[in-house]
Amino acid sequence: MKSFPQFLSEAIQSQAAMQAKKLGLTGDRHGGWIDRSGKVVARTDKGKLKFIDSRKPKGAEEAGAGKQPAAQAPTPQSTQAAVAPAPQPQTTSQQAPEEQPEKELPPLTIVFGRFNPPTVGHEKLLKSAKRISAGGDVKIYPSRSQDPKKNPLDPDMKVSYMRKMFPDFEENIINDPYMRTIFDVLVAAQEEGYTSVNIVVGSDRQAEFENLAQKYNGELYNFDLIRVVSAGVRDADAEGVEGMSASKMRKAVIDDDFNSFRRGTPKTLDDAETQALFNSVRQGMQVKKSKVKKENYSLWEIAPKYDMRNLRENYVRGRIFRIGDTVQNLNTGLIGEVMRRGTNHLICVTEEGYMFKSWIKDLMEYTEVKMDSMYRAPGKPNTLVGTTGYLKYALKQTPGASLGKENLQAGGVSFLGKFINNYKKQKVRT
Repeated sequence: MKSFPQFLSEAIQSQAAMQAKKLGLTGDRHGGWIDRSGKVVARTDKGKLKFIDSRKPKGAEEAGAGKQPAAQAPTPQSTQAAVAPAPQPQTTSQQAPEEQPEKELPPLTIVFGRFNPPTVGHEKLLKSAKRISAGGDVKIYPSRSQDPKKNPLDPDMKVSYMRKMFPDFEENIINDPYMRTIFDVLVAAQEEGYTSVNIVVGSDRQAEFENLAQKYNGELYNFDLIRVVSAGVRDADAEGVEGMSASKMRKAVIDDDFNSFRRGTPKTLDDAETQALFNSVRQGMQVKKSKVKKENYSLWEIAPKYDMRNLRENYVRGRIFRIGDTVQNLNTGLIGEVMRRGTNHLICVTEEGYMFKSWIKDLMEYTEVKMDSMYRAPGKPNTLVGTTGYLKYALKQTPGASLGKENLQAGGVSFLGKFINNYKKQKVRT
């Protein structure tokens, strides 16, 4: 039987392990955690994941721990009295030059957003990020969230359209399935050696990102400086670029108003490509053209900022975002359980224990994306882990596996069970 201290120790270790697993780290079995490049970036400290300062030599803290401080160096006079001066070595042209200190990378400028669908307003955001970077690196991370109401385009399709619409930033747009939250992006930036970051957001989201990014600096990641910079004021009632938003674009699709949708796309997208984007958004929202009627949808669900009255009414009546529900922040990508309901905001906690606050207009009820198809597009297999489609594809690639209904319902357990049983029989025979 385990002793209570042993049980407590294992519980603490498992909590840190859960945090590490969420961030894609693997353990080295000695309390350290390794990133995807094979570097030890964190250690378990009192049940929490503590990241190692990337500027310190690895093992420096461990080497100094538990050792007595070195004796004070002797003065020059005492040295001369005790030891004769050593002869100076002659310098030659073949002597190795002194090692230069590693050059510090300039700040990384980050844009993390939904872009669902991309608009001319987003183009202004990206241009602001380039200006703020002052020649440094710029990385643009479209979020990975997808649902019919507020995120109709899947991540791969969204990135494809963004690269067409914003060709000047084609190389900066990152399509990485592991970058699901702003935390994932910041941890990756530290792993790549950046010591300072700029996060560029719309003015209405500046305070949210500022509070969140600074709150966990030194715990999830370590930066000398984090700047959250506004790309400019956004006015939903304004005409042109300043007033354009993804919410307006989704509303235009529901209203079957292609002309309004076209005004929200840049000139780099021609009419045929814009029509294809319009159709993709409509398909993602599961709306058929012949059945588009205003009474068939709720505007507060699709574009909440244009119907705040009904959004708030449904919230106050407890129809949405109840205590214990799982929700996702549309701006940061964070997923958490509702712990407290405010007048027009929620306090939520992630599975790893990180707390965040969100306005109700920036949230959606979180449900796992279900993809039953083996291929998400012709020739492109479904690689979304946890979906039936991914299981089908994985089983197809496995010799002896069956795609039968019984096997799929068991999540592959049926096949694995047969494999294990056959292996045991063969072992008994030998």
